[in-house]
Amino acid sequence: MTAPGVIELREVPVPEAQADTVVVEIAYIGVCGSDIHVYHGKHPYTSYPVVQGHEVSGKIVAIGPEVKNVKIGDRVTIEPQVACGTCYPCTHGLYNICNNLKVLGFQTTGTASDYFAISEHHIVRLPDSMDYRFGAMIEPLAVGVRAVQKAGDVKDKQILIIGAGPIGNLVAQTVKAMGASKVMVSDVNSLRLEKAIACGIDVAVNVKEEKLITAIEREFGAERRADIIFDCAGVQPAISSAVSVARKGSDIVVVAVYEGVPQVDLAYINECEIRIIGTARYDFDDFKTAIRLVGDGLINLEALITDVYELPEYLEAYRKIAKTPDSTMKVLVHVHAS
Repeated sequence: MTAPGVIELREVPVPEAQADTVVVEIAYIGVCGSDIHVYHGKHPYTSYPVVQGHEVSGKIVAIGPEVKNVKIGDRVTIEPQVACGTCYPCTHGLYNICNNLKVLGFQTTGTASDYFAISEHHIVRLPDSMDYRFGAMIEPLAVGVRAVQKAGDVKDKQILIIGAGPIGNLVAQTVKAMGASKVMVSDVNSLRLEKAIACGIDVAVNVKEEKLITAIEREFGAERRADIIFDCAGVQPAISSAVSVARKGSDIVVVAVYEGVPQVDLAYINECEIRIIGTARYDFDDFKTAIRLVGDGLINLEALITDVYELPEYLEAYRKIAKTPDSTMKVLVHVHAS
């Protein structure tokens, strides 16, 4: 991507495996909301030109002489965070918020190519039985896993997810898989709400048709309401709504990436002792949990896929998401039939 809305395809040499690097033949790449921010020129931490692609699956086709933990033929996904390893967060188990973090496809070269070389330390092996399409969706599922873990124990909790896009859907499925007693999603997009119900979510509310507080009091009870709210929408009305409907003493987890700087009623948050919890990306354990949840049949990924494009159609995939959100959920780019 050389500028907002401009993608060029170029012929480059196939990378070689050196030292501890492996070469991955890319099978599928997922397109996410953060990619669309870059497409619109609104991502705060990305400059051009940049090769995108951070949700990925593929097969290892070459390994360097120092590679120890993977082999040629392994089906894999890639953990796309490049951390420095020496800053305070890195040395305290929080490399996902490294002070010098670079993420593939945003601050450093992404995977949108036929072949991609990277250190084996970024490789996460997939089960031999896992569909490569689903392998490319482990990364967004890991986002949901971390968000839920940041919220703490969700067993027997009543959960509200604001925003039923791919991340919101996966957060909702994850809290269900981890034992939540009742899960509600809200959105204005009927397709997303239909997908939520198809994935086993208990309640889907179209806030164009019903006030959110009305649905909350009906489904969760006027006093108890939601125990935890996840903001997966990333727009001003979402965080305003989350604060206004939150029960006193409850938690709001901000999962969405905001383009701008939203206003929040801190006086109300203070008075009601509402906790706002941030969550950023994932770590390797979150990837492994995501893979386990899919393997255990607890997450429905098939229902989320609405479009698949070929690599030369990369720009068309972005345009589809940008122009027709009402008929789009998860978009994948197919590279190799590995």
